[in-house]
Amino acid sequence: MASKHFSDNQFTLKEVIQNLGEWFAYFLSKWKILIAAGILGMVLGALVSIFKKPVFHAETSFVLEEGEVGSMGQMSGLASLVGVNLGSLGGTSGLFQGDNIMELYRSDRMLGETLLKPFSESQLLIDRFVEFEELDKKWASKVDISSMDFSIPRDQYSVSQDSVVKEVSKLIRENQLSVAKPDRKLSIIQVSISSKDEGFAKAFNETLVDNVNTFYFQTKTKKTGENLQILQSQADSVRAILDESLAEFATATDRVPNANPLLSSAQVESRKRQIDVQATGAVYQEIVKNLEIAKVNHRNNSPLIQIIDSPRFPLKRSEIRLVKGIVLGAIITGLLVLFGLYFHRLYQKHVQES
Repeated sequence: MASKHFSDNQFTLKEVIQNLGEWFAYFLSKWKILIAAGILGMVLGALVSIFKKPVFHAETSFVLEEGEVGSMGQMSGLASLVGVNLGSLGGTSGLFQGDNIMELYRSDRMLGETLLKPFSESQLLIDRFVEFEELDKKWASKVDISSMDFSIPRDQYSVSQDSVVKEVSKLIRENQLSVAKPDRKLSIIQVSISSKDEGFAKAFNETLVDNVNTFYFQTKTKKTGENLQILQSQADSVRAILDESLAEFATATDRVPNANPLLSSAQVESRKRQIDVQATGAVYQEIVKNLEIAKVNHRNNSPLIQIIDSPRFPLKRSEIRLVKGIVLGAIITGLLVLFGLYFHRLYQKHVQES
């Protein structure tokens, strides 16, 4: 028996064309249903475009300054020549670089603190968000938001108030907040807030950037600032001791203005005071040297964020226009009906064959 090169269930080109013709004739016979589906889709698309509120986008872009590592390396080398160790004076340049500050924008702390900032004289940002999102109605079965006062100090919040702030922060982080780098090779970061309320989008974006900017500045310069304060306090204390030693040396010298060179005991007191002045002066000189280096290092750690673009009215908006809604509605509804008719036809053929 000769071997078969083709199985019985394979189709020829003629059979494929004939099968496509049958399907075309079947769909053509259902033209009333398809037209009705298209009209229904156009109506639904038009209703969506009319009643769906536009979404406003508030965007801020800024350059993240990550510190002058090269200049600090040169400063450390020069300082080591004179016996100064900059290890304790170094900044926190690796603390909030790149993706770390982007995660800071998404943190519950930053979002929560921003929500509790004022939107207007009589309303907080969280109150504005609850108002236009109608959360007091949506969450009415779980919590009574209308009775909550978010203007009181945070440490006096109830568990329910903290939960509301946390959940609102989660909604914003998942649905409205976008923090990204347009180009991974650059140090430009873009923060975007999308909201149905144009005023909220702009105010929240600006407040969030300012809030993170302040926190970033305080944290990045905290170590160098503390070192600067310590060195300044030490310098002031040693300077006071030096002034006191100079006064005591002058007093001891005045007591024996014309000391006999043959009597060494007459010069003991003045020489002791002179040694104190020299020792204190050397210490003071070293502290002042470290203080000036600390000042330079502290200046190199700020400013940390340089704003490039900030949101301005009118904000960028995205919406479904009427013509686009009608066309998309007709296409989507038509495709759904086509798939429905296709599977219905397959089911009928399967039942007939069975």
